[in-house]
This record gives sequence, C-alpha cells and structure tokens, in this order.
Amino acid sequence: MNHSCRNLRVLIAYDGTEFSGWQKQKHVRTIQGDIEACLKRMTRENIPLHGAGRTDAGVHAEGMVAHFKTISHISTEDFLFGLNSMLPGSIRILDVIPVDYKFHARFSARKKQYHYTIFTGRIQPPSKRLYSLHIRDNLNLKKMSECMSHLQGTHDFSSFENSGSRDKSDLSGRGAVRTLSKASLTQKDNNSLVFDFIGDGFLRHMVRNLVGTLLESGRERLSVDLFKEILQAKDRTLAGPKAPPHGLSLIKIFY
Repeated sequence: MNHSCRNLRVLIAYDGTEFSGWQKQKHVRTIQGDIEACLKRMTRENIPLHGAGRTDAGVHAEGMVAHFKTISHISTEDFLFGLNSMLPGSIRILDVIPVDYKFHARFSARKKQYHYTIFTGRIQPPSKRLYSLHIRDNLNLKKMSECMSHLQGTHDFSSFENSGSRDKSDLSGRGAVRTLSKASLTQKDNNSLVFDFIGDGFLRHMVRNLVGTLLESGRERLSVDLFKEILQAKDRTLAGPKAPPHGLSLIKIFY
C-alpha cells in the first residue's frame, strides 16, 4: 500500500440530459468521463473514479457518491472548487472528504434511494420537461399505492430486470433478489407525483420497469392481484413497458 496515497470520497449532483449515462465509454460523453478528465488536468495522474452505481443516459442524480485515490497533495477544498471551475454547469461536486483507504463507493454502500417524478397537469411547463414524465391520463393513485405496498420486503425482481443487469451464469451471488425498505407514492402538489424507492440494490432498469408497470395499474389496465402475480412470476415479458429515463433521479446513497 502506498501510504502517501489518499482515498477521497466525492458527492456529486448532475443533470443527465446531455450525457450517455454515468459510466465512461468510448466516443460518447459521460459523467465519469468528464470528471476523470478534470482530475487528470488537476493532478496529471490517470485517476479512475469509482461510482456507487451506474445511471443510464438521461437519468439525473442529486447524491451520487464516488471515490478516487491520488498521491496529489491538493487539498479537498481545492479539489472541490477546482473541479467545479472546470466541469460544465450540469455537473457539480458538492463535497470532497478524505475517507479510510478501504472505503469503496460501490461495495461499501448499504442502500440507495431513487425518485421517479410524474407531471400530471394538462400542460407541462418547459422547466419540468427534462425532469418529469408527462402523463395526461387520470391515474388511480390508491391502486398504484396498493401495488407498491407489495414491493416492500425481499423479493426476486426478475420480472422487472432488463438484460445486462448481471452475470446470470454466476450462481454464487444473490441473483435478482433485492430488498426494498421503502416503496411509496407521494402527491407533491396538484400536478406532481413522486415514486420513492429505497433498496439494498437495484437491477438494470428495475425502477423504470416498476414505474412503467405501476402506471399500467394506475390506468386501470391491470389489477393489484395481477401486479402481485407479475412480481412472483419472475418473467420480464409479463411486466409493463419501461418508463423513460428523464423522470428518474438518484437521490442518496446510504453507508
């Protein structure tokens, strides 16, 4: 171990509209890629940035956590202001703190919280179009809330998992089993609904697939009993469509 090497934890907020997701990729712009480029400019080191998870193209974050290791003597305060001076306004570093060398943004995480926002008014204000899904249908909120109550606890969420979520040949892990400690629906005002999920992990597109299916329930296209059957079936083909990415935001990582 290099004892002069520091491990720094970073709290990040971003508007994902103009990015191809969190994870660094060739030939496209990503959150991780932009931040790593700025870290290299500041330190002249090739520094990998490890995020608590991945968000898809168009998904936002209020509280993404990442960490990186550096031999640079740049202070955390200078990292904070230096990175923000170089990054676009759509990415903001909210905090930089030193952490134990063993801390890992992904593997040390215990829970994650996501919100999915729906705008239900007749005409959606332009300022909300990139951050909430516009639904003009009348939705049965009671029915959707009842469906969500069956999501809490530990379940196999295969019915809401898209391909590429995990290595299905690896039988040593937990498979598609995840535990949701919170799954609720809140009406913020007359025109806004927020789906709130807190869980010990999420499969690829799991929240968006859940929201898409819950909206089918709200539109009276499937019953609460059928929703329960879909959850228990472990069959993605039975669930509803995937909700678009722009209504989704990573709110918080719990450690």
